[in-house]
Amino acid sequence: MLFIRSFMFFLGQVITAPVFTLIALLSLPLNPLTRNVLISGWARSMIWWLRITCNIQYKITGLERLPSTPSIILAKHQSAWETLAFQAIFPTQVYVLKRELLWIPIFGWGLAMSSPIAIDRSAGREALKKLVENGKNRLQKGFWVVIFPEGTRKAPGERGKYHIGGAWLATHTGTQVVPVAHNAGHYWPKNSFIKKPGVIQIHVGDAIQSAGLKADALNAQVEQWIENEMTTLNQ
Repeated sequence: MLFIRSFMFFLGQVITAPVFTLIALLSLPLNPLTRNVLISGWARSMIWWLRITCNIQYKITGLERLPSTPSIILAKHQSAWETLAFQAIFPTQVYVLKRELLWIPIFGWGLAMSSPIAIDRSAGREALKKLVENGKNRLQKGFWVVIFPEGTRKAPGERGKYHIGGAWLATHTGTQVVPVAHNAGHYWPKNSFIKKPGVIQIHVGDAIQSAGLKADALNAQVEQWIENEMTTLNQ
């Protein structure tokens, strides 16, 4: 039964992705924020479809803590789920991602239209420079910026290195950071076709002001908060 439910969800993704890619391409002349809202309609519809087919729901704690101005979300990365759900939960946003994702046929084309910040991870300091340049541009346009500090998905209970990029962007643009923890990996496991029914828990922390902080200090503060929350969520 889990396989059938998961297959139905996958089928919905395959059928609808080309439609939204076309919408993305046609929306190119529009304001970037408006274009992003239209494109993220696919993610929102997939979260609805996931609930219908696989009975995966979510519960948020702390959403009232969100600042009223564009901010940087630094979040745990366990699953593909959060890349979809965050578009339904948080204000209009862009993602910092590896540039190779834009090369994927159909999916990458639509993704490119959503104003992402695509970086070359092997570029070192040059990548940080590009991150600040493009991140400042997106924030000024009214976008929130989502970054997964660990860079890649980690299984529940697994902890990766928190890379400094998100904190670097925050301290170099004077932008507050919102830490987010969740346990999506229990229900949509990394690299797994099978989705398990349940209620994903998302914990949103208080905004951390970057003013007066070095990037490494801010990064450590974010990591401590997220990992402390994960101790509870992974039980």
